Amino acid sequence: MSELVETLIEDARWKDVGLAALAEVAARNTLVHRSLNPDHFAISLMGCDDARIMTLNNDFREKPKPTNVLSWPSEDRAAATPGTHPNPPHIGPMPPEELGDIAIAYETCLAEAEAASKQISAHVTHLIVHATLHLLGYDHISDADAALMEGLEVEILASMGQPDPYS
Repeated sequence: MSELVETLIEDARWKDVGLAALAEVAARNTLVHRSLNPDHFAISLMGCDDARIMTLNNDFREKPKPTNVLSWPSEDRAAATPGTHPNPPHIGPMPPEELGDIAIAYETCLAEAEAASKQISAHVTHLIVHATLHLLGYDHISDADAALMEGLEVEILASMGQPDPYS
């Protein structure tokens, strides 16, 4: 079994959370749930702080504020019709196929977890599932897309023994 998620830790506090291991499990479970072999794909993850993610959020989304997680799919995989599943990613002749990049911010994730009375590990697991679905072409711009994506998140997390993050 090859490593699916290559993790770069910019903020050392992520080591105490076990970000690399959490991300590997969450991303693998997401791909398996979508009937994709995790050994055929690769994801890059950066564990950073709010200052770094604020810069990225401003540069890529023109939103000069921190956020919990950002994702950059390696290609546009969005479904043509809202509320429908996107086409699965193409597997090239030389796997692993790069799905994209994810950045996750420590302070925002910790604050959100504490505000929801959740363990940070559970919240981070949810956010990695969420971001991996973005890499696969899912989104939550329309109500139909949001309902599909949130439903998948709940199913994937339940398969991992995690509670419904929306209840």
